[in-house]
Amino acid sequence: MEQLKIIQVTPEELKEFISEGLKTQIEELKSIQSTKNPDELLTRSQTAKLLKINMATLWSWTKSGKISSVGIGNRVYYRLSAIDDALIKIN
Repeated sequence: MEQLKIIQVTPEELKEFISEGLKTQIEELKSIQSTKNPDELLTRSQTAKLLKINMATLWSWTKSGKISSVGIGNRVYYRLSAIDDALIKIN
């Protein structure tokens, strides 16, 4: 049977550990995002899935001007750059 090891860390050390982990994840996301074409068009369902929201929320955000869409015929698309622009940085 394996022994359980308890590691004691200070709140500051835990905060730093979490912060470093988040920074790593953000950098990975940035590298993935930078390889995508910012003018790429996403469908409504792709956009909702990317933002992890439902279609009604996406419609509401579009109508209120929080995110801009483009239309081709009767189809609605969202530019990847417009999605990035709609995101608000939180400190």
